[in-house]
Amino acid sequence: MAPSLFLYWTPRAATAYRAARKRHTQAGRAPGACILIQETTPVTTRFDVLIQDTGERYRCADTRSLLEGMEALGRKGIPVGCRNGGCGVCKVQITAGEYTKRVMSREHVSEDDEAQGRVLACRVRPASDLQLAVIGLMRKSVCRPPA
Repeated sequence: MAPSLFLYWTPRAATAYRAARKRHTQAGRAPGACILIQETTPVTTRFDVLIQDTGERYRCADTRSLLEGMEALGRKGIPVGCRNGGCGVCKVQITAGEYTKRVMSREHVSEDDEAQGRVLACRVRPASDLQLAVIGLMRKSVCRPPA
């Protein structure tokens, strides 16, 4: 007979496992040969992002775009366009730090722009603490004094 295997899971995974085991034994199968169900939760890391133009800082998870993080500041007037890298409204320049980027429209971000750290905030996620400057259409809205 195979030894029983016990693991610690979240309550939801443990409930699913117990239900699967019950169905397994009710079907007349050996108790030691039950299906294992594993639930994983990705680890999220948060990084500090500094908007150099205003001195504002915010925390941004590595699973969120810089634009989503800026929106979480709660400031009015942060321009949001397509959120898909096609409109160019959310252009920023990364001046320090590491990031991952997704596909952006070459109409709005050239290869030279990318090489200089000019990217679309909707298509970039932090991989370390970052500093950025707001450029293009976004500059007027973000850099105006609060009302």
